[in-house]
Amino acid sequence: MISGREVLPVVEGGKGVSVSNGESSGAWAAAGGVGTFSGVNADHLDENGNVVRQIYRGKTRRERHDELIAYAVKGALHQARVAREMSGEQGRIHMNILWEMGGAEPILEAVLDQSKGLIHGVTCGAGMPYKIAEICAKYGAYYYPIVSSARAFRALWKRAYHKFADLLGGVVYEDPWLAGGHNGLSNAEDPLKPEAPLPRVIELRRQMLEFGLARTPIIMAGGVWRLDEWQDFVGNPDVGPCAFQFGTRPLLTKESPISDAWKQRLLTLKSGDVLLHRFSPTGFYSSAVRNPFLAELEERSARQVAYQMHPVGEHDQPFPVGARGRLVYLSAQDRTAAERWVKAGFTEALRTPEFTLIFVTPARAEEIHRDQVNCMGCLSACAFSNWQQNDAGTTGKKADPRSFCIQKTLQDISHGADVEAQLMFAGHNAYRFATDPYYRNGFIPSVKQLVERIATGQ
Repeated sequence: MISGREVLPVVEGGKGVSVSNGESSGAWAAAGGVGTFSGVNADHLDENGNVVRQIYRGKTRRERHDELIAYAVKGALHQARVAREMSGEQGRIHMNILWEMGGAEPILEAVLDQSKGLIHGVTCGAGMPYKIAEICAKYGAYYYPIVSSARAFRALWKRAYHKFADLLGGVVYEDPWLAGGHNGLSNAEDPLKPEAPLPRVIELRRQMLEFGLARTPIIMAGGVWRLDEWQDFVGNPDVGPCAFQFGTRPLLTKESPISDAWKQRLLTLKSGDVLLHRFSPTGFYSSAVRNPFLAELEERSARQVAYQMHPVGEHDQPFPVGARGRLVYLSAQDRTAAERWVKAGFTEALRTPEFTLIFVTPARAEEIHRDQVNCMGCLSACAFSNWQQNDAGTTGKKADPRSFCIQKTLQDISHGADVEAQLMFAGHNAYRFATDPYYRNGFIPSVKQLVERIATGQ
């Protein structure tokens, strides 16, 4: 039982910025499972059926932030209606949001208020969504927090969820080492030392039992490819009722809205081609395909040296920075490296919030500055632009040029831009498209075919 209806225990993962939409989620629900469209800056169409590109005309970040919220509400409502029509009222339709996305609360309130009967549940991660329960309860929708540890769920339950237990539809356990997109690794966990999910899920269930949640399903996410690989979970009394969320496999379906170039790229991936990194302006770890976009970010951070404003210890070598040539002080070794980078064409030294300099080309420096100026507040707090969703509109910290405008690149890749030049989120099992015989000779199934395949265990 998920969101009040008996369904196949297979859930479509909700991938943001137009990657899981009404067509893909509606088709998944029509096949008897739970379809999930993304409520993160979803597309809506004009009167001619064309996608309305999200162009921002406000002069200030605050004005553009308000435009972003309006776009998000229109897009989510459009995708909810499409999903309902596609589903034929079969299965269940969920909406996925990120708690750390800009305007999460007003967007969710507006969408649920204007979509009565269309959205059965809301999944939410990327942060600690304490208020998701209260908002969903207000509109009679089930809520599904995404967590990566029993500790995180305990905090959510103690602070808020115990007041709205009847609408807690399930708890999504997302493996922080294997999931695509943003991951829930804590500071206590080593990104290079993945832990087996079963003990962590059993710990989560024990915590849920303490709260009287024996029948509330745990939905496994991150690293889920085929169900016959999860026999230790199904029917395991220590795990209890469970379902499975598929984020990566639905990318390669006929209904998937991603470009053909993106789909073909997925078919070529090899083990290790997905990188767990921390370049995201959210500050979270995230997983994406290693491509020139990620490589440039890695190289940008590699060309980095610490500096002091005045001579201190080994930082006694003067180095001119910026158009006015203001002096900062580097170590002798770092000055040699900096001069080498400048000679190679990386002539612009950009300051980071951590008293380091990174070296980039003039064209890259101009792009970074332009993207920072054009910020539309797509996150509750952004390291790249220093926007924060507060009265001041700023984190109070220096903008970090080692990151990037996430809204820009995700909009570009989801609307047909060069997949090698953009951020391409993917789970760490994406390489299996090339090794799974189901996709032999480039076969791309319909959602119905994929769900039927998954239901066989494969």
